[in-house]
Amino acid sequence: MNNLKLIVLENIKELGEKVNNDLKLIRGEKTNYMITAKNTRFSNGEGKIKIEDTVRDKDIYIISDVGNYDISYNMHGFTHHMGPDEHFGDIKRTILALSGYQEKITLIMPLLYQARQHKRKGRESLDCALALQELERLGVNHIITFDAHDPNVSNAIPNLPFENFYPTNTILEDLLQTEDLEDILVISPDMGAMERARYFAEMLDTNVGVFYKRRDLTKVVNGKNPIIEHTYMGPTVEGYDALIVDDMIASGSSMLEVGKMLKEKGTRKVYFIATFSLFTEGIEEFVKAYENNYFYKLYTTNLSYIPKEYKDKPWFHTVDCSMNIAQIINALHNKESLTPLLNGKEKILKLRGEKTL
Repeated sequence: MNNLKLIVLENIKELGEKVNNDLKLIRGEKTNYMITAKNTRFSNGEGKIKIEDTVRDKDIYIISDVGNYDISYNMHGFTHHMGPDEHFGDIKRTILALSGYQEKITLIMPLLYQARQHKRKGRESLDCALALQELERLGVNHIITFDAHDPNVSNAIPNLPFENFYPTNTILEDLLQTEDLEDILVISPDMGAMERARYFAEMLDTNVGVFYKRRDLTKVVNGKNPIIEHTYMGPTVEGYDALIVDDMIASGSSMLEVGKMLKEKGTRKVYFIATFSLFTEGIEEFVKAYENNYFYKLYTTNLSYIPKEYKDKPWFHTVDCSMNIAQIINALHNKESLTPLLNGKEKILKLRGEKTL
């Protein structure tokens, strides 16, 4: 008897359907693993989730994108777009709707809820830690996320399995198969992304550079100290292809500034690589930067919502990570080790070698 079931929330339906199909391929079955969860919104904004299939003794995998801002409903007569808090509320409703009849609950939240508020400075809320503890109290048995802003937030739930996967291998495989790369350097746009940049560099067996952000600590603009200048530290970039890597693009101002400076220093091509491309302040500045040849292409994943009109840009390349999620689900369901899914350096170096022959 097959007891593996997916509950794909509306905010990640497209990716969830791909995961369902990839699971069929991996497992060699024609089974539809998805079960229906009906989301109802009342006109005052309150919500309700109803599971419309049996869940008794099922191995349940809930998939949700808390970053999807395209889901809307009518509230008090006007159109309201859902935010992360409401998406997280629907995750909790889904867990409650299972009523404890399931065998196990694994929550797959590619964009970790409140990941940017993972630590406290002064009298601040500690939102990500609280959210993880809520999930533990509700009966979640396993949490899966991708490229968490700070994986150490898992310390808030020391007894609950928390897996933080990086889509690095998938991105690099796509990049190497698609692009005509020559000598490569990996660049961190700031000190905070240095560990990620080093990982990329180790996967490619190449060097890494970093930009230091000097900020004006006497001012706060939009919740941050404004950047005065970027200072580059690392090997020469002239004649190299540069990969600027980070976990997410919010406004993207720092990444664009770094791309411009690298081009001025003689870099051949500049590639932006980010797991999540949020574009919180729009995409117009990226369009201008591309027209000015400050970067060549952006590689990002489909792990969080991206509007179709963005995907259609000539410089925008989406990396499909549905197979990654399907492989994780299949391994967990079969009680297999996740270690083989964590490192693909040998394959990456082989691909790079084939491209340079």
